[in-house]
Amino acid sequence: MAPQRTTSSSDTELGRFLRARRTQTSPEQVGLSTGTGLRRTPGLRREELATLSGISIDYYVRLERGKETRPSPSVIDALARALQLDDEEHQHLRELAARAAHYAAEPPPPPSRTVRPHLKLLLQTLRPAPAYIISRSWDFLACNPGGLALYAGLDDWPLKQRNLARYLFLHPAARELFPDWGQQIRGCVARLRAQAGTAPDAPDLSGIVGELLLKSPDFAKLWERYDVTGRKPVHKTFHHPHVGTITLSAQSMNLDGTPGQRLGVYVAEPGTPDYDAMLLLDLTAPETSAKAERQHRARS
Repeated sequence: MAPQRTTSSSDTELGRFLRARRTQTSPEQVGLSTGTGLRRTPGLRREELATLSGISIDYYVRLERGKETRPSPSVIDALARALQLDDEEHQHLRELAARAAHYAAEPPPPPSRTVRPHLKLLLQTLRPAPAYIISRSWDFLACNPGGLALYAGLDDWPLKQRNLARYLFLHPAARELFPDWGQQIRGCVARLRAQAGTAPDAPDLSGIVGELLLKSPDFAKLWERYDVTGRKPVHKTFHHPHVGTITLSAQSMNLDGTPGQRLGVYVAEPGTPDYDAMLLLDLTAPETSAKAERQHRARS
């Protein structure tokens, strides 16, 4: 006999996303007249979204409450059109629907945190460009000297505590480092939301999310919005305490053969003041990351 399906957080994540997008979509955005009466519901009412999507109000309510977990692709597409989702949000909705419909006896194991030796070598060959590897939950797994020094004050924390999301919201230096700190944290939460939405029971993601919900009102407020897309600026400006203001081009990418790990690299055009500042950062950054990692492994 097949195991009985039970409702879990993965089933209700679809409903959470729909509710968040519905309450943040105004009637005017979708061409509806609000009339003169007082609206108690922020955004669209359930019946309005159901009508716009061509489905019954009862069916939509079941979707939002996690009681219906197998919507057809045509229903998902209709909801995406009604809510005017962009391509990334539409894809996220598809992934949530697919996960809600999929039964698994046990959740998949979290991705490996081990950084392979040739990737550590790659980080060193990228110098003087600051470079690092992070996990899907934004843990700082490996870096070259400039990659650590770029985030001023991150090296104050022990290895296990180094996480870029934690840094952005909880480290006192982060607000001074980023002139566009508000944009940085919105993008951070959106990417974490997208990750956690399709893996809501993963301990690595729920751990950092739970910590930031408790410790950062800014994080909690943004988390409730359930944004899963954010503008990813090509250039980032840092007000760095050691090398001054520096603007670098940013690039990140998934690493082949290491699910959940991403490489981040910052570069500047040679011969520019930004390149000189980047070179100075690399030359003056302490060569302690490899030594600290060896000491950490010896203690663990």
